Amino acid sequence: MTTISAFMQDNHRQCDELYAAAEEAVANQEWERADKLWQAFADQLEVHITEREEGRLFPALEAAGGPGNPVRMMRMEHEQIRALVAQMVDALAAREQQQFLGLGETLLLLTQQHNMKEENILYPIMDQYIADQLAHLP
Repeated sequence: MTTISAFMQDNHRQCDELYAAAEEAVANQEWERADKLWQAFADQLEVHITEREEGRLFPALEAAGGPGNPVRMMRMEHEQIRALVAQMVDALAAREQQQFLGLGETLLLLTQQHNMKEENILYPIMDQYIADQLAHLP
């Protein structure tokens, strides 16, 4: 059986791959390709953060009596990620390559740190408290 940790870590890698492809397209000024890849990334990120984590996993962990501090921290970081993504949407729409890539460096650092916390702390806690929730994720 797949764990929450394994499923969500795979989802992190999928988001990472889509982001890297979009970033490469922007770096090469392949704007139409960048638009499509960025939309795919943004859609996948939205599913990951809003539907899976905030919509299902966090409430299930809270209802099961799991520790609240990691969830609160992840929600705050999700807001920071959303703010950066919104700025990057604007930069992409304006074809501001350097602005987009600069914001992308910040997003990359934030998401790497965020994902490490989820993968090493939060998801193992979820595996312990709410393993049965995985059936409801995809």
